Amino acid sequence: MDGVTLQRQARALGDPTRHAIFRAVADAIDTVDVASLTERFGLNHNAVRQHLAKLVDAGLVNEATLPPAGRGRPKLVYRVDAEVDGRWGVTGPYERLALLLSEVIRSGETAVEVGRRAGRAGRGAAVAAATDPVEGLVHAMAQQGFRPTLARDGHRFTITLGACPFASTAAVDPETVCARHRGLADGVAELLPGVHVDGLEVVPDPRRGGCRLTGTGSSGGQDAPSGSGCGRSTPS
Repeated sequence: MDGVTLQRQARALGDPTRHAIFRAVADAIDTVDVASLTERFGLNHNAVRQHLAKLVDAGLVNEATLPPAGRGRPKLVYRVDAEVDGRWGVTGPYERLALLLSEVIRSGETAVEVGRRAGRAGRGAAVAAATDPVEGLVHAMAQQGFRPTLARDGHRFTITLGACPFASTAAVDPETVCARHRGLADGVAELLPGVHVDGLEVVPDPRRGGCRLTGTGSSGGQDAPSGSGCGRSTPS
């Protein structure tokens, strides 16, 4: 992140009310909307929208539109941008990794199982509401800091992970870290109709990015025939 961006973010967070709204978004388990923030802070909708717009413009918060549900405009929801990890009091990736490893030790479960549970539990509401289930999986991986890109071939998909939030540790211990990532994708896929993750192909040096999730799913959410992954995959 360059110095200009950091300065812009610092200015955006200089307003006490805006900083409080940012903390509310950062601390939320799932995405938040204007109505919930309005109720929490006792402000009018327009004031909350203006604060959120400045946070979005500074690259601190992401805005997404949920699919229409009845009459009226589709709801806008907000969550912290993955690039903010470790800054401005937001939990960083290696703190999350420490929590993962602690849970593996404490529970006696595998990294895949721990990751799968995290995928089911973490910020699932907005993902489950996605009109395109495969895009829902892409969105979930983006929010974890993987910078994913999607390619489709009929019902089959490949999601290339352009970055790894735990790259240095993954280069040393891919069996643990990459297994957690596979489990995370599996857990999210369980929320998405017709989506099945076949495998995670791991590149020799995760610090360069390029690991690939493969699987099946359709844009309309209909059940798609499952296939087998290829290349080196983490255990399922």
